[in-house]
Amino acid sequence: MLSWVIYDVTDDGARERIAKRCLQAGLSRVQKSVFLGAIEPTRLDELALQLAPLLDPDSDSIFFLPCCRRDYRSLRVLGRDFDRGLLGGEERRLIL
Repeated sequence: MLSWVIYDVTDDGARERIAKRCLQAGLSRVQKSVFLGAIEPTRLDELALQLAPLLDPDSDSIFFLPCCRRDYRSLRVLGRDFDRGLLGGEERRLIL
């Protein structure tokens, strides 16, 4: 299943470690604090367990958002789109 990982973390070091773990899990960076990729639910749970100690629960947040391919194909983007080829051949498009 496709999943988005989106975070807002204040500490620079924690942000770098979160990004590194997302990449190691096979996710692709879409924006500085946004990752997307096909990942098994159990692997996503493991990633959440790894990331939890890296954030301050009073000021930081990490969102894990599963997304089916049908919903992904209906994604609308304003402005510069990300490289949809990262997800195995999805067409790159801009929807205004």
